[in-house]
Amino acid sequence: MRVLFIGDIVGNPGRKALSALLPRVRSSMGPFDFILANVENAAGGFGLTGKVMDEIFGQGVDALTSGNHIWDNKEALPLLDEEKRLVRPANYPPLSRGSGSMVIEKKGIKLAVINLQGRVFMQPIDCPFRRADEELVQMEGVPVIVDMHAEATSEKRALALYLDGRVAAVLGTHTHVQTADEEILEGGTAYISDVGMTGGHGGVIGMDKEAIISRFLTGMPARFEVCNRDVRMDAVVVDIDEKAGKSISISRFSLGV
Repeated sequence: MRVLFIGDIVGNPGRKALSALLPRVRSSMGPFDFILANVENAAGGFGLTGKVMDEIFGQGVDALTSGNHIWDNKEALPLLDEEKRLVRPANYPPLSRGSGSMVIEKKGIKLAVINLQGRVFMQPIDCPFRRADEELVQMEGVPVIVDMHAEATSEKRALALYLDGRVAAVLGTHTHVQTADEEILEGGTAYISDVGMTGGHGGVIGMDKEAIISRFLTGMPARFEVCNRDVRMDAVVVDIDEKAGKSISISRFSLGV
């Protein structure tokens, strides 16, 4: 099984990169059994809308993960309830909208996806480690990809080592900076601290530099605008032994428009 996981899509530049580059990636690195993408910043850099979601699905993406910014746009709330191919972090409290995991199927092949969120330097929600254990009970016999949406590399790697051998991959998101630490862990789990970002790399993690620099200099609030410079797609390709539920290889790439 070959899976493409696309790093956080940020605003219109990120969606344009997806449209321009995904066909090229599919022809050169595919075919892919499943294509996944993190979309918590896909609508104007903050959250998700139905129109944007449909646009991304229309490009051939099979399933969508998210993170703490999925709540930034109220239009995302009914989507989380209605669209089974969209998940939010599973370790939000039980009364939160939507689901934290899914099992998708294409051509007789199944893949499970779990979305989790870290707690270091982030909102103190439920434990991602214990929540992962609970989610895995329902997924026996199906390869599992985990999107670990977190700030701290230590927390991401600790989760990967905790789940090593039990899931096919733990792929970090949220920081928008692709890391160079992809590997197959001892138990057969593919890992990378952060897949990176699909959007404008010429600013600060997807936003224009001016407002962010001003905020650091003055401490005053500033309106962030999505960056349109140096637009790239960051992603990883994971090859999985479907029967064993473990990974054979992981490779990252960053491709410019």
